[in-house]
Amino acid sequence: MKGDIQGVVEYLNGMRKTDYLYRISIKGIILNDDGEVLFVKESGRDWWDLPGGGMDHGEDIKAAIAREMKEEINLAGDFTYRIVHVDDPKMLERAKISQVRLIFIIKPEVMEFSPGADGDEVSFMSLKELKEIDEPKYDYLRMIING
Repeated sequence: MKGDIQGVVEYLNGMRKTDYLYRISIKGIILNDDGEVLFVKESGRDWWDLPGGGMDHGEDIKAAIAREMKEEINLAGDFTYRIVHVDDPKMLERAKISQVRLIFIIKPEVMEFSPGADGDEVSFMSLKELKEIDEPKYDYLRMIING
């Protein structure tokens, strides 16, 4: 099994345990004044999700957030951010690699959004609206937002 997973470093001398490398995924929660959450439909997808994606090697967190938000929702200007949740590692079967997802509350200086190069649609929606179309995502976000 280990040989099938990318990002595994096995130490053959038995002195150390096997190390598992993870892909870091970042997702941003942007709330408007009405408490609605900003969602994006990424290019080629037919479901709503939080904007975000994978960190590039050597990229710091703020640079990764800025790049992903620009690519998906055309975030312009500066922003503040704070981490609010870290998911347990999950195996991405299609890529044969483990991923850890970091969820941030992002507060942009400019609250104007449009689809970026990697986005087809952007929309603010209430958690009640989200529950009607994706109850598992609603439960997940309600848990994160309400702490």
